[in-house]
Amino acid sequence: MITKSDKNKARLKRHLRVRKKIEGTTLRPRLNIFRSSKHMYAQLIDDTTGATIVAASTQDKELKSEVGNGGNVEAARKVGALIAARAKEKGVVQVVFDRGGYLYHGRVQALADAAREAGLEF
Repeated sequence: MITKSDKNKARLKRHLRVRKKIEGTTLRPRLNIFRSSKHMYAQLIDDTTGATIVAASTQDKELKSEVGNGGNVEAARKVGALIAARAKEKGVVQVVFDRGGYLYHGRVQALADAAREAGLEF
């Protein structure tokens, strides 16, 4: 029987494999995502300084009232659009996408597509 912790261990292993190849810079920060069962989180990270430039999640004040359940595809789309809008305010247009070891499907894909539609390039 496969338990939840086994799945998370496999995801973390995939995430480390991806992170060996992906690095965010000041000009092209890393768009990192985290997906929990109830919420979706995204942040732009400059790995050279170790600083988070902008962040967005389903728990933000702007989205919390709009999104009833933060663990669905529609909520992920809104987080993607919000992170793109905040990134453009900071002058960031190009990013490197870090899927966090998750499969590029469902909520992860919805967030990425919404961020692209809102103007981020990756």
